[in-house]
Order: sequence, then structure tokens, then C-alpha cells
Amino acid sequence: MLDSLILSPTDFAALAYFLAAWLVHGLAASGRLVSRVSLSQAMNAQRAAWMRGMARRELRMIDTGIMVGLQQGTAFFASSSLIALGGCFALLNASAQVAQIVADMPYAGPYSRQAYEIKVFGLIAILAYSFFKFGWSYRLFNYCSILIGAVPMASDPGYEPKEIWAAADRAARMNMLAGSHFNSGLRGIFFSIGYLGWFINPLVFALTTSLLLAVLVRRQFFSEARLVALSEGSRGIGD
Repeated sequence: MLDSLILSPTDFAALAYFLAAWLVHGLAASGRLVSRVSLSQAMNAQRAAWMRGMARRELRMIDTGIMVGLQQGTAFFASSSLIALGGCFALLNASAQVAQIVADMPYAGPYSRQAYEIKVFGLIAILAYSFFKFGWSYRLFNYCSILIGAVPMASDPGYEPKEIWAAADRAARMNMLAGSHFNSGLRGIFFSIGYLGWFINPLVFALTTSLLLAVLVRRQFFSEARLVALSEGSRGIGD
């Protein structure tokens, strides 16, 4: 029975570990798994502070400039995901040749064309997921721009302060939501790098997943960038 499987039990175990690492990291970064404040959560607080500051400003060119930068960055990653998807389909067209090249690599072990194609389809799924996350994030940043435009001026006598702060809060929550989807897409891109280890063998796959997870955990929970986002004073920036 096991001999007839295209993928070995070790492959399935490594894939399960990869998916679990991706899921656990996402939950931890969003604050749903651990109590320690992550970099993403700290930046959400800064997004809220930004929108409160925006509501007090008469001239909001700086805010629209920041939004343009966020949209351009999101569009860049969405386009990059599409380009990578096209590259994956090109790999499928040359699956026999590429599978042979991979099989000749050190420590690759026995390799079949069917196993190679399954792994490429998995990579396509990851990149497609990232593209849709970036695409939705881009649209949410557009919505946030509209909500920023809808925030009344603090000096406008026709609005009560609570109305102004409620409008700023709507813009902040939309910005946080857009940032959350952007982070999910970026997480998919990062984990696609760890996924490449599977093309060698499942043990390398588990190793690359572990190394990637260690880097991402450090950046979210133990980096200098996190300390800067949480601090009230100035610090030297080392990450």
C-alpha cells in the first residue's frame, strides 16, 4: 500500500509540519495564541495613533502620501506573486527535465515526475493565496483612503468631536484590516521559500521550515523593530 503512494509518509509528515508552522505563526502574530505583543500588534496601535493624528491635521497631504506608498508596496507584491505563478506553470511544462535535474541533486533520493508536479501545484496554491491576499489588501487600502477623505476637519463647527473620532476610528480599523491581509500575503511569500526545501527531500523541507519559522518568530517577538514600535522614546534601530 505504502509502496503505491506517490508521496512517502515522511513527505506527508513534513507537509503537515509546514502547514502547522504557518498556521501557528499566523495565530501568534495576530495575538490569538500568545500573550506577548507582536510587531504586527504594535504597529496596529501605531496605525490607530496615525489616524488620530490625521484627524487633527488641517492639511493631509502627508497622510495621502503614506497611503500611496502602502498601495504601491502592496501592488508590487501582488504583481510579483503573479510573475512567480507564471514561472510555476513554466516549470510544469518542463516537468520531466526539471524533475530529472532535481533527482540528480545530492540527497534528493528517488524522484518521480508525479511527485514533482504535486509539489509544484502546492507552490502554485501558496502563491495564488498570497496574490489574493495582496489584491484584497490593495482594495482595502483604497477604501481606507476614502475613509480618510471622509474624516471631517477638527476645526469644522458642523461636527461634534465624537463624530470626528468615530470617523477616524473607522479609517484606522480599515487600515488595520488592510495591513492584516498584507501581512498574510507576505507570510505566504516567506513560507513559499521554506516550501522549496521539499523539492530536495522531506527532511530538508522540515529543516527549511524550522529555520524560516525561527526567523519570523524572532522578527515578530524579539526584534529591535518590535521594541521601537512599543517604546515611547527613541532607540537605536538595529533590525
